[in-house]
Amino acid sequence: MTQDTSEIKNKIISFLRRNGPSLPVHIAREIELSTLFTSAFLSELLSERRIKTSHMRVGNSPLYLLSGQEFMLERFSFHLKSKEKDAYALLKEKKFLDDAEQEPAIRVALREIKDFAVPFKKDERLIWRFFHAPESDLLKERPTKIKDISQKIEEISIPMQFNAGVHQFQPDLEKIQEKSLDIFDKPKIKRISKAKKSKKKPSQKDSTFFNRIKEFLAEKSIEIMDILSFSKNEILLKIKNNGDERILIAYNKKKISDSDVIKASKKASEFGLFYDIICLYGPLKKIQDILTATKNLGSIEKLR
Repeated sequence: MTQDTSEIKNKIISFLRRNGPSLPVHIAREIELSTLFTSAFLSELLSERRIKTSHMRVGNSPLYLLSGQEFMLERFSFHLKSKEKDAYALLKEKKFLDDAEQEPAIRVALREIKDFAVPFKKDERLIWRFFHAPESDLLKERPTKIKDISQKIEEISIPMQFNAGVHQFQPDLEKIQEKSLDIFDKPKIKRISKAKKSKKKPSQKDSTFFNRIKEFLAEKSIEIMDILSFSKNEILLKIKNNGDERILIAYNKKKISDSDVIKASKKASEFGLFYDIICLYGPLKKIQDILTATKNLGSIEKLR
């Protein structure tokens, strides 16, 4: 039995080595065991520190991987939640982000994407590093202003003219005035239009929609447990109704289509929960007809 256990563990290690980060269901299929037994073997391998898990979850499960395969987790980044995807994309583009300079939602999201965002301190400031980028790259991306200025000064040539009255060369003041020395003048003045003067804030229209949702749920004694994502057109909430946890998708649009229903279903399936939908006026008539028609539907069988 000990030998069989060892063989199964080696099969799991071999599968991960070939395929990279994987879900228990895929590993179970490979070793031809139930997911329950596979999870037990994975738990043992974790305690032996032969494998590790991701912080992110695909559905309700983490990914299992070998040390050194962390870079492969990028393949699953599309499973991140809405705001986490924004933080991931921003960090991947910039490589480094100063925590204090980010908007609150991004700061929260950076703390959630632990597989991709690595924190470290620099000059008593919290900096987030994209996990591919070494810390040494931070210095390369931020050259000192003094070095830039001195380099520009070396490149400046001052126009000279011969003054016959004093029989010597002197600076040509007219040409110097015409020539722009853009070392100090351009960076000093930044004219910000009134439209861009303040940072983005939720519009009154967005806040009104969210407040309407809260009032609607409060009237029905439905508790909001968590705000999973928030945008001007769509709000994703985890709610509790009569003791049951559910996913609520609120669309800030007059009518919802079949694609909206399918999208909501996929999002709810990530949490393994039933879901409800709210929109401004209701579904399109054909959607309402389908819902009515399927209320008493037992099944749809395929003849062949």
